[in-house]
Amino acid sequence: QVQLVESGGGLVQAGDSLTVSCTASERTFSTFNMGWFRQAPGKEREFVAAVSSDGRRLYYSDSVKGRFTISSVNTKNSVIYLQMNLLKPEDTAVYYCAGGGSGGVSGSDYLPWKWDFWGQGTQVTVSS
Repeated sequence: QVQLVESGGGLVQAGDSLTVSCTASERTFSTFNMGWFRQAPGKEREFVAAVSSDGRRLYYSDSVKGRFTISSVNTKNSVIYLQMNLLKPEDTAVYYCAGGGSGGVSGSDYLPWKWDFWGQGTQVTVSS
């Protein structure tokens, strides 16, 4: 089982930028789709962004499209980044890295239960 560790969360002000990172215990490129989800207090976990296993396709939720960018660096281990710009108070949540499946994301793949392994999460708080 691939282990994922997130880092980089914190407290920022609205309009600021922040990048969170996810370090995998092994190289995930060409094997797994990798993504970011988030969960705000009292809300369900929701899809934020993903990169396909071949790295060629990127996916974003409507709420973050144009503001967030997912990327990955693949050496011996894979590191998946989520660069978040123009942050809003409604972006406040615990951000989770996840992996699973391959060949891209579609349909029910946007649902959390379709993903196979998860990190422990990192808190992002955006003050107004």
